[in-house]
Amino acid sequence: MIVTISVVLDFTATQIDCPTESHFHSTGFVVTVSAVISGAPLGDVAAAGNTIIEEMDIPAGISMQISGSFEDQQDSFADLGVLGVLIIILVFIVMAAQFESLSYPFIIMFSIPFAFSGILMALSITGTTLNVMSMLGGIMLIGIVVKNGIVLIDYTMLCRERGMSALRAAVVAGRSRLRPVLMTTATTILGMVPMAISQGEGAEMWRPLGVSVIGGLTISTILTLILVPVLYCSFAGTGINRTRKTMKKQRELNAYYQSHKDKMTKEKKH
Repeated sequence: MIVTISVVLDFTATQIDCPTESHFHSTGFVVTVSAVISGAPLGDVAAAGNTIIEEMDIPAGISMQISGSFEDQQDSFADLGVLGVLIIILVFIVMAAQFESLSYPFIIMFSIPFAFSGILMALSITGTTLNVMSMLGGIMLIGIVVKNGIVLIDYTMLCRERGMSALRAAVVAGRSRLRPVLMTTATTILGMVPMAISQGEGAEMWRPLGVSVIGGLTISTILTLILVPVLYCSFAGTGINRTRKTMKKQRELNAYYQSHKDKMTKEKKH
């Protein structure tokens, strides 16, 4: 049996002289054809293979699918996606319990999407593929990037308790916490540089992890220092306006009661 693989990618088409494995399943006879991929990402090869399978005239009763490493990779992506959602929920719950508010954790969580955009930018610039290790770096960043937002919001709340306005508190917190935020970010990035630029044995497996952490942490830190104070002032301004409206209504009710107090008291006595 001769199986010709012709895929328009940056690797050479080869011929497989015979199926590497054939056996019976409960559903029928199964033939497994395996190949070693070199010079192209697994996702591109699988996509090209699916395109060829869709164009083939397959007889009735016969089905073809790509499995093996590609199937394991898809399962890993799904598991990491569920894990990322659970981590985001748990982080939100912890911050909500710490700040005793839902708005402050919501503000801090805004830095997470920018971390993922930084990961994609870093992978695109370095020509690194999105794989399990790069997604694992994104999972790590969920807990790392919120730290900077927590530091800013916590000190901003402290300044508000000292009597500062929302805008003044955001400015003072940003100025006071700029140095520690940059220092912790720089130490993490520098610690990942050897992993990102390594060329030794097994480096192709660990390099996406270092690249994703460096790119995501850099972009998220820059935008956190800008976005978190802006969002805090916006939410604080909305809260102040709501409080002022409530106080205005309360004063109007008190004024109405004081002006009609005698009349209301007489009606109650009668």
